[in-house]
Amino acid sequence: MIPDWVAPPHWRAIDFVSDLHLAPGLPRTAAAFGAYLAGTTADAVCLLGDVFEAWVGDDMRQQPFEQGVVAAIAAAARRISIGFMPGNRDFLVGAELCAAAGMTALADPSCLHAFGQRWLLVHGDAQCLGDAPYQAFRAQVRSPAWQRDFLARPLAERLATARAMRERSRAHQASGVETQGDLDAEACRALLLQAGAATLIHGHTHRPAAHELGDGLRRVVLSDWDLDDGARPRADVLRLSAAGLQRLTPAQATAGTGAGPAAGTGT
Repeated sequence: MIPDWVAPPHWRAIDFVSDLHLAPGLPRTAAAFGAYLAGTTADAVCLLGDVFEAWVGDDMRQQPFEQGVVAAIAAAARRISIGFMPGNRDFLVGAELCAAAGMTALADPSCLHAFGQRWLLVHGDAQCLGDAPYQAFRAQVRSPAWQRDFLARPLAERLATARAMRERSRAHQASGVETQGDLDAEACRALLLQAGAATLIHGHTHRPAAHELGDGLRRVVLSDWDLDDGARPRADVLRLSAAGLQRLTPAQATAGTGAGPAAGTGT
């Protein structure tokens, strides 16, 4: 059964953000995220995974960089609601971090009830069924036994393991092999029908778009954030209101004006 997340009637806008991959090497992205959290005019922000480049356990929140990010989220959570769904990079976020940051933990998938409709929320990696090696890895690291063993290791060892995994991932990408599969359309349709929703909102692929799935069903993809990329800086916020879905820049999301085109246009 897909858990429900019910928006209070007084909410006017809900923002969706994912795939920031925050790390010390991305200072502009981290600063922009902090400014966005401090100023968004939405009533809630839903973080759909991969907020952090790596999260190896909730004791990581005491690391200097992560401590600053957690403080920014906690400050925002004192005035708006913050929902968090784990991604493939930060699936080890636990109850301690959510409590420290003031976030509501969301299962993957979850069904948002807002503005008289149901909206299905996922990170997106579980639906990339064409990537069999990743799905096998995902099943392994999501198992309670693997997580108990990994989290029992010293923090320094866990951080070293995460660095080694990122290096292998970068080497694989540099080889020219496609590493980021797309979501399986039939899997998305089945989930939408199970949830009684018409629209699936997700991140993970870093390919912002809107895809029609037939029979009035669709999936809308979030942008990743990287404002430290001088060649192609990017940061989008997807805002849901009674008018539907719109893509905003962080500046527009904090000003509350100048909305971008509706997500349904495929932009």
